[in-house]
Amino acid sequence: MVTLLLPSMPDVRVLEYLDPQARSPFAAWFDGLNAVASARVTAALYQLAASNWSNVKGVGAGVFERKIDIGPGYRIYFGKDGDRLVILLGGSTKQRQQQAIETAQERWADYRRRKTKEII
Repeated sequence: MVTLLLPSMPDVRVLEYLDPQARSPFAAWFDGLNAVASARVTAALYQLAASNWSNVKGVGAGVFERKIDIGPGYRIYFGKDGDRLVILLGGSTKQRQQQAIETAQERWADYRRRKTKEII
């Protein structure tokens, strides 16, 4: 997993989920954003790291959605691993919201399953 580089010690660590092939779906989505959208998403990630949960809601199965009110309505999907760790699962626009939620829920289940195996 890749740690976001934040300028100061964050309240919450923000990491990217890696699939079994060590690819980050969040990074793949983020890399396709335009400059304005990527700046707003980055600002939202800083807010998460500072424990600012505004515009965040649960979408089921332990997954949360951070809404970003710009353009087509961007969303960041993540899971919380304890109080101080956020795992980025992916992103989408409002148009693909339901499919993205289902995919994020599958990724969160995979993360938890693989984490449990590592502990044992």
